[in-house]
Amino acid sequence: MEHPRRRFSDKVFDAIPGFLTVQDRDFKIIEANDTFKKHFGDFTGKYCYQIYKHRPEKCEDCPVDRTFHDGKKHRSNEVVTTLDGRRVNVLVNTTPMFDDDGHVTEVIEMSTDVTEMKQLQKQFKDSQARYQQLFEESPCFISIQDKSLTVVDANRLHRETFGVGYGDKCYRLYKHREKECEPCPVRKTFQDGTARNHEEVVTSLTGEPINVLVHTAPLRNSEGEIETVIEMSTNITQLRQLQDKLSSVGLLIGSISHGIKNLLNGLDGGIYLVNTGLKKDNRERIDKGWEIALRNVRRIRSMVMDILYYAKDREPNWEEISTFDMVEDVCKLMKERAESQEIDFSYELDGGVGDFEADKQAIRSMLLNLIENSIDACRIDTNKSDHKLVVRLKGNSEKIIFEIEDNGIGMDRETREKAFSLFFSSKGAGGTGLGLFIANKIAQAHGGSIKVTSEEDMGCHFIVELLRKRPDIEEIKE
Repeated sequence: MEHPRRRFSDKVFDAIPGFLTVQDRDFKIIEANDTFKKHFGDFTGKYCYQIYKHRPEKCEDCPVDRTFHDGKKHRSNEVVTTLDGRRVNVLVNTTPMFDDDGHVTEVIEMSTDVTEMKQLQKQFKDSQARYQQLFEESPCFISIQDKSLTVVDANRLHRETFGVGYGDKCYRLYKHREKECEPCPVRKTFQDGTARNHEEVVTSLTGEPINVLVHTAPLRNSEGEIETVIEMSTNITQLRQLQDKLSSVGLLIGSISHGIKNLLNGLDGGIYLVNTGLKKDNRERIDKGWEIALRNVRRIRSMVMDILYYAKDREPNWEEISTFDMVEDVCKLMKERAESQEIDFSYELDGGVGDFEADKQAIRSMLLNLIENSIDACRIDTNKSDHKLVVRLKGNSEKIIFEIEDNGIGMDRETREKAFSLFFSSKGAGGTGLGLFIANKIAQAHGGSIKVTSEEDMGCHFIVELLRKRPDIEEIKE
């Protein structure tokens, strides 16, 4: 049989850029090119596994052995060791050599050095792993969105906070709404490729409102086209909660200054009627002016109490309260105002509910805020001609329960979840965004809670539950 060496010219055989050997059925090397000799030395009388792997027997999974067995070409990835001890990653390709009877007599094995490629692959995989770890463990909410604002990827904190929302719209995940937010920083980044910053209030999977600072940036493909946008949202809730109280009170005063001005004008009007009534000895005029003055003083006092409750975290002034008398007094006070707005105001009070421990002025303020909110919700509702508002009082051995229900404008889910947030108002310029926040804060200070059920254009139903006995202060703080 003609030797393989004689089938190729010496130049072609030695010019092969890989490690080229010819092996017999015992895996003995019977020929090798110059590149092999340079890196592995003299092969005379030696076997491939002795030279490549420095081992006494053939490899368990040998591509040369497989080629002798089935007469086919095979490929594998191996690590071999050169004369100087350097470990080299090689891509092995085997080719059978046949005799005239079709039997495999030798196998040509070509091993290409792919060490650099393997190193690059490892570096790439390491970089991917580092990126994935950075992406997953980042302490902010990260999502990647396509042009339809669908979330295609999100990190661990995002998934834990908002749920696994792959394939869902960002505005449904963040705000539980069915329409795209306006303005939408992701949409604008898609339009002009500019990174943007924006502050938002989003809602977690458990219904907790979260203040976030949103940063968006475009992710481009190899042609420079924007395929997706990455949105990173940092939780700044604690920052907002711990922001300087004085600046917040300044914002508060600015937002309610118009209301104070109106109250002072009303107070001036009442005083004017009293003064002119005294001069003219007109008892009816005096009584009317005095009632106007008292009503506006009460409103100013209520507003100031709200400011104080926000401006300073103070302990409630605990005392035993006649629940029925207090709620009846509040209802009588608010009935006139509701009816002046053509609202059917009624109250259903359980006379046997008994007393409970609370800060009387604070609870009054809480009820007034809730009732005023319902009156305003009815007042600005133009879709219905008849509006109703009902206040209920009931209780059990452990709790006192107040209910305020109206058929005003109602709230969608996004508004419900933000209703108790500071300075959030669904009434536009007609509200300060303080009343429900203060009411909720008072309930929490008493170890209680306020729940609201509502649908848009279907009214609101507030349920306040307070403990009958003074709660443990430490439990409230926890």
